[in-house]
Amino acid sequence: METTSSRVGAQPAEATAEAPAAAPQPTPEPERPPGPEAQESASPAPTARRAVDGYLRADFPWYGLDGAFTGPRWLMQVGAAADGTVEHGSTGHGDEPSARGEIATGEKERFAVVITVASNPVRRSGDGTGVLEATSVASAAWLAGSGLLAYSWPGQMDHSLRNDWLDQQTEAAWELADDLEGGDWSTLSLPVDGEPTTFHYRESEFGWVLAGSTRAGVHLGAYGRGMSAYGLGFSAIPDLGTYA
Repeated sequence: METTSSRVGAQPAEATAEAPAAAPQPTPEPERPPGPEAQESASPAPTARRAVDGYLRADFPWYGLDGAFTGPRWLMQVGAAADGTVEHGSTGHGDEPSARGEIATGEKERFAVVITVASNPVRRSGDGTGVLEATSVASAAWLAGSGLLAYSWPGQMDHSLRNDWLDQQTEAAWELADDLEGGDWSTLSLPVDGEPTTFHYRESEFGWVLAGSTRAGVHLGAYGRGMSAYGLGFSAIPDLGTYA
């Protein structure tokens, strides 16, 4: 298979879902994986320094496309738990997408976003009274699916209806992420730090989504449009400065 390891300038773009870790006490509360609503801010950081600082607070490695990708790279946002612990974040590659992008306007956008999700067997609820289910490959799959939707907008849809559409589609993305062995997903082997790794993969009219786990102990999700997922390779980011 052709990968970014063999093709310079490749076109960019949570494996069974792990069972929640047994929680000590109190009883775990069912809750979705950390989502976009957990992000530090609804708008981009005002300076590159502030953006990088959010990533530097993480105690896990960040991932992006490997060195064979030679296009633009940029930081997005991190998501944190109630106590401020960084749980996940995204790095972008290619064109910076907009909500009213290719699907609505016909203008071609080529991008791939890589999501790194920390492996957390126990997560505290926002009010501190309980624990949530562990992060898993399904967590990465849902973050990727909902992330793609954030940059999707059917061309025939009126602006006033988009929020209702987005809510419905986000719920569908959650259900799909909770059934990674279902018929909507296929498998794809892609290199991670040079090692072949199995990902769950699916396509839709809005783009593609994939999710898997690494030997480094983090889960990876990715989504993209206008760039083939089949040629991707992932690696730990040695220097966040290349994204700032």
